[in-house]
Amino acid sequence: MGDLLQPWHLIVLAVVAFLLFGAKRLPELGKGLGEGLKGFKEGVRGLSDPAPTPTVQQPPAPVPPVATAAADMEYVVCTRCGNRFENPLGFKVADYVCRSCQSRA
Repeated sequence: MGDLLQPWHLIVLAVVAFLLFGAKRLPELGKGLGEGLKGFKEGVRGLSDPAPTPTVQQPPAPVPPVATAAADMEYVVCTRCGNRFENPLGFKVADYVCRSCQSRA
């Protein structure tokens, strides 16, 4: 079995691979094979290592409070009837007319 990896055998295998796959595909195949072997080695190393290294977890970022209170809500005032209406997006409106006043006009 030691006769299998002689230099002439390796040269013949390289020529056959070059003829089968071409010059463009050989670097891609080599890269894929290398990444596969690297992942295999890491997987085997992870199985043989019984105690995984502890990871530092950061606490979750605080969530800003949701504006649910009426004091946090902005309002617009109808210029015709004077009623207040919620303005949750906070748009600045100079002359606001409500729907009921619009339908009357």
